[in-house]
Amino acid sequence: MRLHEIEGNPLSADEVAMFDMFERERWSAERRRAYILAKARPLAAE
Repeated sequence: MRLHEIEGNPLSADEVAMFDMFERERWSAERRRAYILAKARPLAAE
């Protein structure tokens, strides 16, 4: 998150909440990746 801030591209509150959820619920890396890709696909199709 700090790197995004340094680069002038901080995470949104929704993005921070998503990563907090991943940690809290102990999602695996594979499950996290699948979740993020599923959210990104519709945006990429626009």
